[in-house]
Amino acid sequence: MTRYWSALALAIATLAGAQVDPPSPATLAKQKADAAALNWADRADIDRATRGFVGTRKDPLIKAADGRTVFDLDAFAFTRAKQTPGSVHPSLWRQAGLMARHGLFRVTDRIWQVRGFDLANITFVKGGTGWIVIDALTSTETAKAAYDLVTEKLGKRPIAAIVLTHSHADHYGGTGGLLPFAVKDVPVIAPRGFLESAISENVIAGPAMQRRATYHLGMALPRSATGLVNSGIGPAVAQGTPSLVPPTREIARTGEEVTIDGVRMLFQFTPGTEAPAEMNVGFPDWRVVDMAENANATQHNILTPRGAQIRDARRWARGLSEAIDLYAGSNVLIASHGWPRFGQAEVADYLGKHRDAYAYLHDQTVRMMNKGMTGDEIAATLKLPPVLARQWYNRPYYGSTSFNARAVYQYYLGFFDGNPAHLAPLPAEEGGRKYVAAMGGAAKVLALAQAAYDAGDYAWAAELLNRGVFADAGDAAAKTLLARCYEQLAWQSETSLWRNFYLSGAAELRRGVTPSPRAPARLGALPTAAVFDVLATRLDPAKAGTARIAFVFPERNERVLVSVANGVLTHRIGATGTADATLTVPRAAFLDSLGGGAPLADQVASGAARIEGDGALLARFAGWFDAPDPNFAIVTP
Repeated sequence: MTRYWSALALAIATLAGAQVDPPSPATLAKQKADAAALNWADRADIDRATRGFVGTRKDPLIKAADGRTVFDLDAFAFTRAKQTPGSVHPSLWRQAGLMARHGLFRVTDRIWQVRGFDLANITFVKGGTGWIVIDALTSTETAKAAYDLVTEKLGKRPIAAIVLTHSHADHYGGTGGLLPFAVKDVPVIAPRGFLESAISENVIAGPAMQRRATYHLGMALPRSATGLVNSGIGPAVAQGTPSLVPPTREIARTGEEVTIDGVRMLFQFTPGTEAPAEMNVGFPDWRVVDMAENANATQHNILTPRGAQIRDARRWARGLSEAIDLYAGSNVLIASHGWPRFGQAEVADYLGKHRDAYAYLHDQTVRMMNKGMTGDEIAATLKLPPVLARQWYNRPYYGSTSFNARAVYQYYLGFFDGNPAHLAPLPAEEGGRKYVAAMGGAAKVLALAQAAYDAGDYAWAAELLNRGVFADAGDAAAKTLLARCYEQLAWQSETSLWRNFYLSGAAELRRGVTPSPRAPARLGALPTAAVFDVLATRLDPAKAGTARIAFVFPERNERVLVSVANGVLTHRIGATGTADATLTVPRAAFLDSLGGGAPLADQVASGAARIEGDGALLARFAGWFDAPDPNFAIVTP
């Protein structure tokens, strides 16, 4: 784990100070036109983001046990400058400056939040004897740092309960860092399906998602006005040690109440909204509601650019309608990202207009879809009505109307638009070569792209140059001009994730992929069946033979019969059928071998494992699998 994040730190150091394209007159003109349409007179978020500030850490560097920096609280201090640099969209600069504020904030006399210590917020609710902690950040180090700050400012109290609102790692990864300060057998409350969702959503396709996440969150970009300025819903993800603590109680229905340490909580069960397993938490005695990540200080994603399961925009909107009724009369609203809102009228108006944005997005995409428009056509056409678009919390800092419209289209109809020409599109390299040849060769394409660039038509220039780069990855002039196009598009982007994608792509076009080691597989929390599901996705059919192997994990009293045939690996838990070989090994040692530790054959040789039957089969079996590539190309062949 340390080696992985060290490689990212090296990438950031490599990129720092690198040459980038300055904002062009066309980019500055677009920024000015965009800014003119925004509601700058509404400055209420400035008060919301600073209200109740108690204090922050004296040392801005949150470090791991080995001394490496996990999170630098002052990394985004540059975004507080009043003057917007030309390399950042004015609206995104505003959002970044607000989210760069960090420390402990008093919400009510019973509720505090630590914000800016990670991508998300961590909330501390004062019970009769201890703290009820809602969400636990991404890493154990940042969660502990937040608890330490609360203890320093408010006094030492044990953690009486932990509430995990949903199954995304930036809300549960730090739980292990809180357990040393918790009461014995501390209750951990989460929505039904939490554990399954937490360990499955990013496992099967985890390596591909992790690679794309480096673009999504700008993880290898320098923190600067020409690099990462914000992640849309928070400053950045902490690069620390993750944990996964199974819940001790699950919430399975809306209206369920739980009282812990004298605090009454009313839950709304909202699966399939922002996360596969999610819930909101109300405090009816205090008229406070925690909307988890179902309501934010930005438009969210129906489909994340890094890749994930598509979310249901209609269910999301309906969940917000239900919350308006269930928590009617709430005077205070908090959430897992962003800042609180105060006053019954303000809370109701916010929830209503935020709900309407998702409902409008869904309904109008479907209306256009049913008139024959494709996802791309809808994305280029659909705009929120002014009354919704003028609300800062509906601006596209994290999710965008364009990307979300395509996601709704995909949710119902898939990626195919019905045009027979798109049934079997050419792969990028083959298509690039044919397009470049048809347009008169690489020099002609470059000239056309340069003319488009000079005219400020960066999207069209990028389309042309992308074809050129995939036709010939060695064309340095095409790659350099494409990088310049991506940088102009980044400077124009109000959406942080689009900016991060553009800048990450530009950096790799200029300097190539910065190698990083394979991220840890983190298979230990998976049920055994899920481990073999992952293994099945790594079988190379060109290498695989035929075999039946039984894996016995004695400490768990588990037997798994694995069959490999026809290029497919299947497994049956508890099956008693015959096998060519039977391997008896502690499950932890088996998982260690999958993660790059001691090979199974070496464990057999050392006596740590035992094999019966065809002893040579194990070595052959181990050679049938591919390791994921953590450095696969994205912007070049």
